[in-house]
Amino acid sequence: MFITLEGPEGSGKTSHIPHLVEFLREKGYTVFPTREPGGTSISEQIRDVLHDMKNAEMHPRTETLLYQAARAQIVEQVIKPRLADGEIVLSDRYYDSTIAYQGYGHQQNLDEVRALVKYATGGLTPDLTILLDLDVEVGLKRKTQNEVEWNRMDAYTVEFHRRVRAGYQEMVKAEPKRWVVVNSEQAWESVQAELKKVILGELGK
Repeated sequence: MFITLEGPEGSGKTSHIPHLVEFLREKGYTVFPTREPGGTSISEQIRDVLHDMKNAEMHPRTETLLYQAARAQIVEQVIKPRLADGEIVLSDRYYDSTIAYQGYGHQQNLDEVRALVKYATGGLTPDLTILLDLDVEVGLKRKTQNEVEWNRMDAYTVEFHRRVRAGYQEMVKAEPKRWVVVNSEQAWESVQAELKKVILGELGK
């Protein structure tokens, strides 16, 4: 099963994944965690370019294409082989981030962005996508207070991040069977408990 976590900045995806992996392994599942962009040597190098604050002049099309390059590599090198071996792949972001950020956020042509995504992924779609949803200002404040990585994407305007969040909400409406929304403004422990419940429920189907 291929499970992805999505959400605006500061929604807590990265902090939840290690605990979910440990929980599922204790239940007897074989789980492989990964992240986007990243997860392979090539993809991590692209991540460094994308996130570097020195690259502020990067054009949205350049940004979009670099994300697809990183994604194509991890899909072919990691995700597809792991799924073929019967593992659960749990990813911190996937192609929905591109549609939300580069599509809705940068207000690029959504059909063109989706075509690039389909090419990069070879059409591989998650079985379950969980949106960790929260107010944009709350999420950005969390990132600054927690002293986690502050990168080029975080530094976009609040209006950009609001468009991203609205984009996620539109995607949930379009594919309600694939998406589950979790309110990540709750206490961390409450969010973790809800994530475990959602994932176990999906695995039990």
